[in-house]
Amino acid sequence: MRKLFFILLSAGFIGAQAQGMGDLFNKAKDEIKKDEKKAEEAIKKGEETIKGNGGVKAPTNEEIIAGLKEALNTGTNNSTAATSKVDGYLKNPRLFIPFPPEATEMKKKLIKLGMEKKVNEFETSLNRAAEEAAKTAAPVFLASIKNMTVSDGMKILKGADTAATSYLKTTTSPELYTQYKPIVKEAINKVKVTENWNPLVKKYNKIPGVKKQNPDLDDYVTKKAIYGLFLLVADEEARIRKDPMARVNDILKKVFGWADTEKGK
Repeated sequence: MRKLFFILLSAGFIGAQAQGMGDLFNKAKDEIKKDEKKAEEAIKKGEETIKGNGGVKAPTNEEIIAGLKEALNTGTNNSTAATSKVDGYLKNPRLFIPFPPEATEMKKKLIKLGMEKKVNEFETSLNRAAEEAAKTAAPVFLASIKNMTVSDGMKILKGADTAATSYLKTTTSPELYTQYKPIVKEAINKVKVTENWNPLVKKYNKIPGVKKQNPDLDDYVTKKAIYGLFLLVADEEARIRKDPMARVNDILKKVFGWADTEKGK
């Protein structure tokens, strides 16, 4: 009888132990199922987010900034290539550098005096100087783009078609002018702008009663040359934003591809 009691007691203990182990196993199994369900929901949510954005995952702010800078780099390279060609400024009505505005009256009077050919030669030399300077403009612009500080890339990305160019212009123009002016001055000397200018100003200043003219040609051509380059960089940025074929590398495709999916939201 005593032996039977111990057998039953042992069986009960083992049964209880087994039941306890079973409870622990079932509890662990339930926790695993919960974790799996959470993981599945997270994956599903991520897939829905990507699917809802045209299959494009949202870029980080760092990626957006990199994409914006790459768009400006691409725009700079294409723009300097276009403007450094012969007639890059001269034959482009949007970029053409005319007689200095403060000397407009001087231009009119000289043409009346039969010096139209000399006037045209001078204007041509202004544009040739800008074209010559454009040959070495890219490194100056690219350095400014690289050093440009952007805190809110998303705001620029979702801004106007030329928002990045406008930001670059606003934040780097003084530095760009300082770096680019010596290049323009060298170009002015190379294409003999001053030699074309001196006979004109000498003739004009001899006219009785006129205001003597002595514009800063280095300053004038530098500002107009930079203006022209910014104009073309803006065109390139707008093209990258609108035309997927203009997105020539992965970062442009990712950033501006995602931006396409966000339009109209």
